[in-house]
Amino acid sequence: MNAPRDSIPEVGAETYLFASSNSGHITWLTDALSRLGSVVVLGPDTKSIDERIALLGPVAVFIDFSIDQSEVAGPLHQRLKRDWPALPVLATGVSAEPAAMLAALRAGVDDFIDISAAPADAVSTLRTLIERRSSQQVGTRGRTLAMLGARAGLGVTTLATSLALTLNDVLAQAQAQAAVRGPARAARHGVALLDLGLPARDGLLYLDTQSGFSFVDGVRNLRRLDQTLLHTALAHHSSGVAVLPLPASLSQVREISHADSVALIKRLTDFFDFQIADLGGFSTIDFVAQTVREAQRTWVVCDQSIGAIVSTANLLKDLRTREVDMTHLSLVVNKFDSHVDLTAKDISERLELPLHHVIPARSAPLLSAASRGEMLVRTARNDPYSQAVAGLARGLHQEFMSPTGQPPAKDPRWSALISRFRKSPSEG
Repeated sequence: MNAPRDSIPEVGAETYLFASSNSGHITWLTDALSRLGSVVVLGPDTKSIDERIALLGPVAVFIDFSIDQSEVAGPLHQRLKRDWPALPVLATGVSAEPAAMLAALRAGVDDFIDISAAPADAVSTLRTLIERRSSQQVGTRGRTLAMLGARAGLGVTTLATSLALTLNDVLAQAQAQAAVRGPARAARHGVALLDLGLPARDGLLYLDTQSGFSFVDGVRNLRRLDQTLLHTALAHHSSGVAVLPLPASLSQVREISHADSVALIKRLTDFFDFQIADLGGFSTIDFVAQTVREAQRTWVVCDQSIGAIVSTANLLKDLRTREVDMTHLSLVVNKFDSHVDLTAKDISERLELPLHHVIPARSAPLLSAASRGEMLVRTARNDPYSQAVAGLARGLHQEFMSPTGQPPAKDPRWSALISRFRKSPSEG
């Protein structure tokens, strides 16, 4: 007997999408998975599916391949595999309709669930698929680092751009070392800089790079995004770092939704080892909040000025009001001057954030390099600023990449899901 929904949060709060208009099938699957989470139904009109996936972060999508659903089932599966290749897709059907099962298998679904069978079979099939994904997964998704700055002028873009270059070098070195030891499992995809801070497109300026393809263009082309499009459309610095900036006309940003914007950020993790989202000075708090939810790590950049500390405190208050999980947020004190009577620890305590790193004030060398169209981290690697950024890059690499230069073999999310399956008592 299934436990009531309100008694289950500690066992499973995951979401599963089900594309079906058959009320009987919807009830069956909802009851079968009730111990593991919630089933959200996708109606016949699935135009909002990208938004649903971006907002809900489902564990898997189920598609009803029954005879009366066949017209939409196949095209929907093709679209999911094209736009969300890392998302498991299972078909449902009735064994009395062998044509439905055959259509699902020909479509290439990850598995098939017989709705005429016992509900426990659905849980078992899903468990097996998740375990298989866990054992086979080799870091297919990259990592996102969001860098926040409550106001312009805190040096977030300079830091984000410098970090992207340095981290890309660290990844290249690790890949080269791994190649010496033996064939690498997968090609390195490198780093993408999402140049979303204000003033707009400063990241491009610092990198002396041009781009005719913007973040808004990326959102509009989300459904056809692939490696070829990214290679040809995205701007690339000579180092190999990809750059995706805001459009030259910021009015275009109002034409896209926050959900679609976050969907693009999530989609890009299929193509890059790391993406660094520069949100310094970005004023739309709802987009910032959704990006922080998607990011594996968020660094809040602040300097020693009272104005910066007050603005940052207000930014953090806004994020907490929107119920953002603050456990992945940490503080980076930028432009730090040891002669100022305000320590990094003092700022950390005032903002109630753990101190992650301190970047020294090096305005003169940074300005000098910029005036020559250069980046300090590339022209003066022994400068204290460059050394501090290198420390940040090495820390990210050590945290998220294995010694072979590849992402960790298992995403912690899969392990957590398997744990939940094992906690759940057997249905039957």
